[in-house]
Amino acid sequence: MKNNWIVRNILLAVAIFAALIIIIFGSLNIITRHNRELSVPDFTNMSLEDAHNLAEKRHVRIEVTDSVFVKRLDRGYIFSQNPVAGSKVKKGRRILITINAINPQMVEMPSLVGFSLRQAKTELTSKGLSLGSLIYVEDIATNNVLEQRYQGKPIAPNTLLESESEIDLLLGLNPEDSQTYIPHLTGYTYLVAKDYLIDNSLNVGLVRFDETVTNYTDSLEAVVYSQSPAFSESIPFVYGTKVSIYLTKDQSKLAIKRNYND
Repeated sequence: MKNNWIVRNILLAVAIFAALIIIIFGSLNIITRHNRELSVPDFTNMSLEDAHNLAEKRHVRIEVTDSVFVKRLDRGYIFSQNPVAGSKVKKGRRILITINAINPQMVEMPSLVGFSLRQAKTELTSKGLSLGSLIYVEDIATNNVLEQRYQGKPIAPNTLLESESEIDLLLGLNPEDSQTYIPHLTGYTYLVAKDYLIDNSLNVGLVRFDETVTNYTDSLEAVVYSQSPAFSESIPFVYGTKVSIYLTKDQSKLAIKRNYND
């Protein structure tokens, strides 16, 4: 009898211990939401109203912490987020949002007349402006800035403009120094490709994104998979020639292009 009592108490103690372990681990799972992490949705390029609605459905919170000004993005729309889309977080996690400013930053137009193309490009960038089209007219000095234009009209120095506004340049072109070559653009983003073209005294022509590019963020990440005219180190083109570029996020298109070139 005494032995049976001891055995029963040992078994009872084991059962109680096992129950406590189950309760403890069960509580930890509830507290830490084990295996219940949520995937952060993509809020970029959305209005704040739409983002709040989506956040509520996905059981996370969004909080605006900063703003930037991006001319090509709708005012007040979400530019970036932290954590990024696809990150795993707990229910109720706060997502920090940077929006595109509703009121654009204003900057002063510099005086570029007499600058070289390279100097003018650097000056515009430092002022928060962008270089638009290169317009060539016959002159003794190639790539010397003769006039600065905004939306087709001459623009005076110190004029206030929205940041990232595009400034076109009227440039000199000596007929004896008027030829350039088409650079290789495959694999570069739009902004890098545009820089290469300008550095070679060429203009961006048609810009076409394929079906893999659906929003502003995609357009920044997409790369050139085709160009026209094609890359050439032997056939010269006149300064100011337009080069059309075609962009994608599909890496297989780049592989096909490389194999074709090989």
